[in-house]
Amino acid sequence: MADQSKTARAPMVKTVDAVVVGGGFGGMYQLHRLRELGLSLQGFEAGDDVGGTWYWNRYPGARCDVPSLFYSFTFSEALTREWRWSEKYAAQPEILRYAGHIADRYGLRDLIAFQTRVTKAVFDEGSNQWLIETDRGDQVRARWCVMATGCLSVPQEPQITGAESFKGPIYHTGRWPHEPVDFTGQRVGVIGTGSSGIQSIPEIAKQAMHVTVFQRTANYSLPANNGPLTDADYEKHQQGYAEYLELLKAGAPGVIGGAETAPIPPLEKQRHVYQKHWDAGGTTLILAFPNVLTSQEVNDVASDFVREKIKAKVKDPAVAEKLSPRGHPIGTKRICVDLEYFETFNRANVSLVDVRAAPIQAITPTGLRTTEADYELDAIVLATGFDAMTGALLAMDITGVGGARLDQAWAGGPAAYLGLTVAGFPNLFMVTGPGSPSVLSNMLVAIEQHVDWISDAIAHMRAKGLNRIEAQPDAQAAWVAHVKATADSSLFPKANSWYMGANIPGKPRVFPIYIGDGYRRKCEDVAAKGYEGFTVG
Repeated sequence: MADQSKTARAPMVKTVDAVVVGGGFGGMYQLHRLRELGLSLQGFEAGDDVGGTWYWNRYPGARCDVPSLFYSFTFSEALTREWRWSEKYAAQPEILRYAGHIADRYGLRDLIAFQTRVTKAVFDEGSNQWLIETDRGDQVRARWCVMATGCLSVPQEPQITGAESFKGPIYHTGRWPHEPVDFTGQRVGVIGTGSSGIQSIPEIAKQAMHVTVFQRTANYSLPANNGPLTDADYEKHQQGYAEYLELLKAGAPGVIGGAETAPIPPLEKQRHVYQKHWDAGGTTLILAFPNVLTSQEVNDVASDFVREKIKAKVKDPAVAEKLSPRGHPIGTKRICVDLEYFETFNRANVSLVDVRAAPIQAITPTGLRTTEADYELDAIVLATGFDAMTGALLAMDITGVGGARLDQAWAGGPAAYLGLTVAGFPNLFMVTGPGSPSVLSNMLVAIEQHVDWISDAIAHMRAKGLNRIEAQPDAQAAWVAHVKATADSSLFPKANSWYMGANIPGKPRVFPIYIGDGYRRKCEDVAAKGYEGFTVG
């Protein structure tokens, strides 16, 4: 695991207008917007630099699954002009450089206390302020508190018997060392075949003597068809950029929209369209028709199409079958984008173990034991994902009105109004929180929309001389019910996914992502109606 020694500093005791927790893209843009409003600010970040998920996830092959030209901020025309991506799908080092460029360009690092983890946030009803405490002994008061803590920022580390006895190193993809890891000549075990496993396994296999992949659930993955971005690519993107911005302002449609009533195309047409998306690369195949994620009949064709592609890539039929996803509709678990993931299993130094058929029993001093065999290993990689959506928020002790605790309020699953605020926790905002499109959208676009809304709300409050805004319980309950009804009209609840919290023992099974149409317009409408659904005073 990454070792991070902390630079000594004295604890802070001060009052500011706003605290922003998180130094990723959400935290940086939020600090930038609030500083433009003239607020005094204090940011906190557990890492020693900006970047958020791209700071921590340095594993081999880490790469964005949104095309780079769109995984970019849109708020500044100058920023758009001066930054040039090198690849269709940018790798982690380049995305981290982009984050650093933004921090440098807007002078944001001075606003952030790095190597500092917020441990507690308590709302003081007498002053309508939040008292923020950290692991450095800081005590900071603020009228406004914005949690830009990320949807995928708390690694899920499986509790495997004997892990402490292993003589070699154990790495988690979500907390990868900052220095390069050399697997040359080593026998490496990789546990997990979600996005980080699918990205890292091909790279590790190029270096290691042997890689044993321990797979519980086969995942659908689509080819990236990655490559360098050319002048022509940039020119084409620029030609359509104004229209792209207008589409964003108009409120791009949700993941499923009104798809449940869409007609089902003929089988031949479906397969023809899927082939076009497959050849283009990326995740758009699952949106090829508006009802791929609502009609089991249409989804079955898409699922079969991808399974056929997997079997064409993998030479050993038995291995190909193990790698072919079964039991969940395509797109209802995180769809992955890969660079020759399936082809990697044609290598002589890569083997696949089905741990659903033969579960892992223990990590031993020299490797790993399943119910069927012992595997000698020199290093283990945990590609086991995250406590998504709520993990970072619930890791803090957050207390609202009347001593209400966030972990208790969310004991049955996260409940929030528009994914932005929580009833009973005034002046506390979340960037891409539960109940918003978040991880099923382009995250940088979602971040911009939330940060702009939060900043406008704070500006409105200050202009009116108001100091407290809180979601009304009835409005929140209605929104949560709407989010659930929209999800229930889709195929998403059919999968035991990390979307549903299924990867965390004991976590409530709730689908906390809004997948319907008109989210941005709804947020704008709420604000235009004097913050409908909020108590403001």
